[in-house]
Amino acid sequence: MIIQNRITKLFDIHFPIIQAGMVWVSGWKLVSAVSNAGGLGLIGAGSMKPELLHEHIIKCKAATENPFGVNIPLLRGDVKDLINVILEEDIKIVFSSAGHPGRHIDDFKKNNIKVVHVVSNVKQAIKAMEAGCDAVVGEGVEAGGHNGADELTTFCLIPQLVDALDIPVIAAGGITDGRGIIAAMALGAEGVQIGTRFAVTKESSANEFYKQKIIEAGDTSTTLVLKKIGMARMIKNGFSEEISKLEMEGASTEVLKEKLGTKREMKGIFEGNYEEGMMEAGQGSGLIKDIPSVSELMKRLVAEYDNAKKNVG
Repeated sequence: MIIQNRITKLFDIHFPIIQAGMVWVSGWKLVSAVSNAGGLGLIGAGSMKPELLHEHIIKCKAATENPFGVNIPLLRGDVKDLINVILEEDIKIVFSSAGHPGRHIDDFKKNNIKVVHVVSNVKQAIKAMEAGCDAVVGEGVEAGGHNGADELTTFCLIPQLVDALDIPVIAAGGITDGRGIIAAMALGAEGVQIGTRFAVTKESSANEFYKQKIIEAGDTSTTLVLKKIGMARMIKNGFSEEISKLEMEGASTEVLKEKLGTKREMKGIFEGNYEEGMMEAGQGSGLIKDIPSVSELMKRLVAEYDNAKKNVG
């Protein structure tokens, strides 16, 4: 895989492969391993307090000399504190999600930070571009975790984003191997963001039971739940069945929020609680059959990409 485009140049990386900043998964060990292998690792600040984010940034700097970034959900109540940590630690790449990047773009830009925002439709993408973002991640509903309410698929979303924007597009959602990477590039994307496949690696901080459940997953093992209060894709389990039943019965947002409670993602991903936790994972889970090191996975992705490129001529 020899690709020089706006994404590899923007982040000064060898491969246009970005590891998603996932909650309870993307700590310094995973992030530094991806960056050392030629991709771009992102620390997942969504499950971190400012003090913990500070710790992970320091450890990541010690583990890699290559570029890495931080993913930050803008709807966090302590978002300003998290941003202050990013500024204090002189982080130069920020991926934002769950909010409007324009509210914080000045803080980032005056510190020469490259900003990428995650979007799920064209309208959001245009707003991100007009706000000053350097690129967008177009995330289809195949992705694990929280998704856009419009339920646009990656295959349909990416070419529409490419046609509408002047800034580069990174494809996300359901991409787990080199075939997915070349398909995203064929649609006009200049990079890919991969989540679930990186979650199931040796360096991921996810619980080993969570990783095993993804390995056991098939093509219909994930489901979309909580459409009224923040739709998420997860592995089917006791909790998802309970929520689906409530939604079928027309449960109110208040009832759903009460049932969701707090720390469901921590229970599922970090603690491996299969019945009560949210085991967020994408539809590409059915393609994941092992737990490689990041180095092994990156080599495999590149080889798969090169082989797929030969097959399509």
